[in-house]
Amino acid sequence: MSTETKTTDLQVIISHCKEYGFIFPSSEIYDGLGAVYDYGPYGIELKKNIQEYWWKSMVQLHENIVGLDAAIFMHPKTWKASGHVDAFSDPMIDNKDSKKRYRADVLIEDAMAKIEDKISKEADKAHKKFGDAFDRAMFLKTNPNVLRNQEKINTIEARFKAALEANDMADLKQLIIDLEIVCPISGTRNWTDVRQFNLMFSTQVGSVAEESDTIYLRPETAQGIFVNFLNVLNTSRQRIPFGIAQVGKAFRNEIVARQFIFRTREFEQMEMQFFVRPGTEMEWYEYWKNARIAWHRTLGFADSDLKFHDHIKLAFYANAAVDIEYNFPFGFKEIEGIHSRTDYDLKQHQEFSGKRLQYFDPELNESYVPYVIETSIGLNRTFLAVMSNSYKVEKLEDGSERSVLSIPPFLAPIKVAVLPLMKKDGLPEKAREIMNELKYDHMCFYDEKDSIGKRYRRQDALGTPFCITIDHDSLTDNKVTIRDRDTMKQERVSVSELRAIVAQKVDWRRY
Repeated sequence: MSTETKTTDLQVIISHCKEYGFIFPSSEIYDGLGAVYDYGPYGIELKKNIQEYWWKSMVQLHENIVGLDAAIFMHPKTWKASGHVDAFSDPMIDNKDSKKRYRADVLIEDAMAKIEDKISKEADKAHKKFGDAFDRAMFLKTNPNVLRNQEKINTIEARFKAALEANDMADLKQLIIDLEIVCPISGTRNWTDVRQFNLMFSTQVGSVAEESDTIYLRPETAQGIFVNFLNVLNTSRQRIPFGIAQVGKAFRNEIVARQFIFRTREFEQMEMQFFVRPGTEMEWYEYWKNARIAWHRTLGFADSDLKFHDHIKLAFYANAAVDIEYNFPFGFKEIEGIHSRTDYDLKQHQEFSGKRLQYFDPELNESYVPYVIETSIGLNRTFLAVMSNSYKVEKLEDGSERSVLSIPPFLAPIKVAVLPLMKKDGLPEKAREIMNELKYDHMCFYDEKDSIGKRYRRQDALGTPFCITIDHDSLTDNKVTIRDRDTMKQERVSVSELRAIVAQKVDWRRY
């Protein structure tokens, strides 16, 4: 029926988001504000649906996970205890010719990714040559070129890890020089020294500036969970193992904000801190690794577009950490992190607050500070991944093209478009009856402007999974035509069956 092409051009995604009301540059009438974005009528619906699906998957389906909504402003000691005041920074480097600033670690990671691409292309080339008989795993283990490039990656990674762990900024710079990394803007290697920049936004609270205290906009949502550990434990009747989930905004003064909504200064996190008995943390770490990547597959992401990436340098509080990476238009990048945070956070807050943050385990008949497994996913990044994965351009049999967002129906901003074939003869009135019947259960869109073909195309571009068309026959046989976005097939159904049909097709439990 058609051939489709999944775009790898980020600019196309950005343009589509603007044109169809998903995302706008913030303060655009004032020429915008860097790395800050507003979500339009359909963007906010998609973002809300992703958030609700995460919440149902994490809280509603788990009896031992409860929710929380902690304040953005927290006592300044919170961030001293957590280590953010002293250690929440990124290594930055400037190019003297372009005057542009970059994260040094990202430059090095991108250089390693280019070598990984060479390995992948080498394997793809061999696959084309040998066809179905090709054994990719064996090829990667034995091919001399692959082994040479893998050795390069291993050598870079070992040196990179040592420099990060030693906080050796001079060697990070030397590694950038040795790898002959150039500035993407100027094309030169005229680099400054690498320096650390703290990423927290500070402000004052108090009515008089001279009497005000410095506080911070939270750089992560996790600490609100930790400082409420006892409150939740004492009121929710939970026993270890149990989790606390939260969705909320966080703020980071990203020096290098780039790649659309992938890295912004204001963003939303969906986090769950899972409290476990010490000694069982690695078992739960593996459990949540597998559970979380399985969740991403339900969003329609192919296995080939997802992978685990173990951290080269562990955070000071962790004994294990891995990222789930998605293949964005600009390559594999982190979409979610799973971390074994040990008992660091609760112990730090116990020390700084003077409050006893422990759990009495009736099975062991003893008290202890629980260990924590964290799952932390970026809502904005998941939004971008869904858009990137869903956007396609299809060439149809008649030679025309359509842009379509194949968003999973349960996530789609608009579930149903109600379209009277004409703006007369009682068709709009009949369409309004159907609209009023469906809108209590689903986000619906009513449209009677332009030809039916143009209206279908508009809904395809918005990702609307189903269009309901009301024609003259509908007035006599009480039937309508329901059109499927992905197949473009049309089916004649009774109006009395519509609620059940739509409900079944957009039910999140199917996925």
